[in-house]
Amino acid sequence: MPGRTVAKLATVSAVIAASVLAVAPTAHADLVTHCIGTGGAVTVPNDLLVPAGESCALTGTTITGNVTVAAGANLVVAGGRVSGEVRVAADGYLDATATTIDGQVVLAAGGYGVFLKDASSGNVTVRPKGTATVDSFLFVEESTIVGTVTAGAGEVRLDRGTQVQRNVSSIGTYYTDVHDSFVDGTLSVLNSATGSVVCGSAVRGRATFAGNLGGVQLGPNGTLDSCASGGYWGTDVSVTSTTGGVTVDDNIINGQLTVTGNDPAAQVAANNRIRGGVTGDQAAAGTNRAARVAVPDRDEAGDERAELRRTSAVQEATAAGTARL
Repeated sequence: MPGRTVAKLATVSAVIAASVLAVAPTAHADLVTHCIGTGGAVTVPNDLLVPAGESCALTGTTITGNVTVAAGANLVVAGGRVSGEVRVAADGYLDATATTIDGQVVLAAGGYGVFLKDASSGNVTVRPKGTATVDSFLFVEESTIVGTVTAGAGEVRLDRGTQVQRNVSSIGTYYTDVHDSFVDGTLSVLNSATGSVVCGSAVRGRATFAGNLGGVQLGPNGTLDSCASGGYWGTDVSVTSTTGGVTVDDNIINGQLTVTGNDPAAQVAANNRIRGGVTGDQAAAGTNRAARVAVPDRDEAGDERAELRRTSAVQEATAAGTARL
């Protein structure tokens, strides 16, 4: 992945384990499995909790209830299944590879991050940062979101064949990018600090980009990120009140393109196919498609953080030893 994302995420191979604590305040209370460490393929017949500050690495595990990742905790799941939802607290981290989550995934305000690869889940929500010091991230690769993606903070990237079956909405993120993915609903990116890039993707519903400070790049030949191709837009696209530059290149838009209130004016290349025409102010786009603008590394320090967190999560879980499940 380009330097705009936490692209250096390595493939993690982990074994599972969990230490079990049955909590029964009343005769009717459900048991809760506490997971600390590593272990093997088992079925957890109830809810699962990763306690605060602990790490849990699971491979091939089936969890029949809900999962809670407490404050500062790490959960790494490979080849697993969660019948319920996953909730990640402040400074918590979820890493799910080749895993099915039947319910929603919710990252609390100040949550460290969520990484989904070759996975499936219900709605995915990243809560607004608020007063938290940690800025979250959501990275999704080769995955299916059976619902919506709603993000209110941090770095957001949908990539490598990811499919979102409903809407994608972000407000106040650091950036929201969509690469080589499909959104079967609307796409809305508002008030992003460093803007939005959409390349090689298809969006079936209306697309709205407004109030973004760092620019908007739809297709290649922009200054925000590198990519090879534009995208398909099923209906109208609107890019308004954006600073930092707007480029629209190599896209098929089955509707109208609106570009108003942008500073500088949007660059709309002649190679776009826009069925409903263009309204608003636009500047002439560059014509030399071979001369791509070099893409700067926008946050090299930040690019390392998810890889470090994932590595740390597995190391901590392994150090905790095989659990008593």
